[in-house]
Amino acid sequence: MPNIAIILASARPGCAGAAVAHWVLTQAEKRTDATFDLIDLAEVDLPQIDEAMPPALGRYTDPHTQQWADIIADFDGYVIVTPEYNHSFPGVLKNALDRVYAEWNNKAVGLVSYGVDGGVRAVEALRLVLKRPSARRRVGTGHLEHAHRLRRLVHPRRTSRFRPDHHA
Repeated sequence: MPNIAIILASARPGCAGAAVAHWVLTQAEKRTDATFDLIDLAEVDLPQIDEAMPPALGRYTDPHTQQWADIIADFDGYVIVTPEYNHSFPGVLKNALDRVYAEWNNKAVGLVSYGVDGGVRAVEALRLVLKRPSARRRVGTGHLEHAHRLRRLVHPRRTSRFRPDHHA
């Protein structure tokens, strides 16, 4: 059975992303044809890339890089839950994507974005990063529209109360 990681791509304390990622996990767990695990990049806490060799060579020397490689290699696909920061996706996600190489290859990736205009620019930027020749070329995307309603739906101190609007 496929094992899918749902990756929360924000390390910002109290972010709405935790509620969005848990909602995605809850929806995903209704399926019986795969297993799902949540990875919170704030908890992974990877330092900036500090390997001497390029990740494409696969010669990881730092324990935190090897541990990250083992985590990513265990999954058959990923759903990345990302906010839009400054018309792109967060640096913590770029660091996580760039730290290892072969472990991401030939695996499906889905994107869920939120933020201003539903986070569409974060998805646009991620699609470019994820379309390298060795990655799967089909990237499923979805975003939460009506971002102006997100502020009303998610109180900063009660992020577990997130409920997306149902709309066409």
